[in-house]
Amino acid sequence: MKRRPLIRYQRSSDNSRSIALDMWRLMYEQESSLFDFRRSNGMTVLLVLDRLDDPVTPLLTQWTYQAMVHELIGLHHHRLDLRSLTGRASKDQGEVVLSPLQDPFYSQHMYDNYGDLGLAVKGLVDDFQVASKSNTNISSIEEMQRFVENYPEFRSKSGHVSKHVTVLSELNKTITQRCLMAASAQEQELACSSNMTAHHMELTALLNDPKMHEDEKLRLVILFALRYEQEVGGARLRDQLLNLLGGLGCSKSKLATVVGVLQAAGAETRTGDLFGTKTFSARASKMVSSLKGVDNVYTQHQPLLSQTLENLAKGKLKEADYPTLGTAMQTRERPLEVVVFLVGGTTYEEARAVAQLNLQAAREGGMRVTLGGTMVHNSKSFLDHISERMKAMEDHRY
Repeated sequence: MKRRPLIRYQRSSDNSRSIALDMWRLMYEQESSLFDFRRSNGMTVLLVLDRLDDPVTPLLTQWTYQAMVHELIGLHHHRLDLRSLTGRASKDQGEVVLSPLQDPFYSQHMYDNYGDLGLAVKGLVDDFQVASKSNTNISSIEEMQRFVENYPEFRSKSGHVSKHVTVLSELNKTITQRCLMAASAQEQELACSSNMTAHHMELTALLNDPKMHEDEKLRLVILFALRYEQEVGGARLRDQLLNLLGGLGCSKSKLATVVGVLQAAGAETRTGDLFGTKTFSARASKMVSSLKGVDNVYTQHQPLLSQTLENLAKGKLKEADYPTLGTAMQTRERPLEVVVFLVGGTTYEEARAVAQLNLQAAREGGMRVTLGGTMVHNSKSFLDHISERMKAMEDHRY
């Protein structure tokens, strides 16, 4: 990139501050000559944030292709192990690559929602069937030669189609088995609206549903605990849900993660306005959004990162909450380029939000964003991280 950015960090996070200081010393003191680039048009900002400022995003069921695969099957360095999908992968399929750089279909549809993805895969199958039929009528040497020349491409397309059909079939099976649509609708309600009594009644009914997977039930209780942490009566209703979940057989170690999330990412430790309730303008914006409605009830949630980047682009990101290292003279200038680093990991929902911002910037002009982090979370890895944090704190205590 050949940039020496202005460095800002989340004040409430010791980890963010530590990384920001290390980067500042490297760029401005220890190796300043390496970063002494000619000033480009517009300012570049390195913004160091903490995953725990937004514990909601990694807990939500995902409904876009890339994020669904990571949440429901597991995507590691763009690789997907189809051998674990018993009876669904063909014999010549093992570990496959889902990368936008190598798979044009995936590149085009990685941010599509579940319904649009199904239509896109059907179109892919239909196109392949047309190509297959054209290869069955070989009646001359010239046609035979043409088929042989095109056979590697034909075989490649066959594997390509088979891969996406297999993945979509597995996603569909998992969604049905785990009642994810019902769980996700309630997750979105908890993330995007406030009605404690109604939400408690709805969660009680869902926790008693034997068809719903225990992991979904646990995530719903965590979201309830986060949403109503500071509400009068919220702790009492949360404990009722925990007792119900425990009575249904949920282990004590899993139940403990509810308190673990509150300790690590509760209201007292967060900087951002996670639920859009801290300021009048945030509440008004949320009200307008609810009146307008949303295209898809399962994807109405917007990660906190979107709000943070919007504030940064408008010059409204508070210096008190996100201080600048070194001179603060340039902070009034609106950046044209931002590198975001999330300590503790990012998510594919946030990657999609950044991609949408960059598309808008390409069309209309504006701030370009590059997103990075220590890892890419799904709900399991995030809760594992919370459990490891709790264990480390317990070991340190003794």
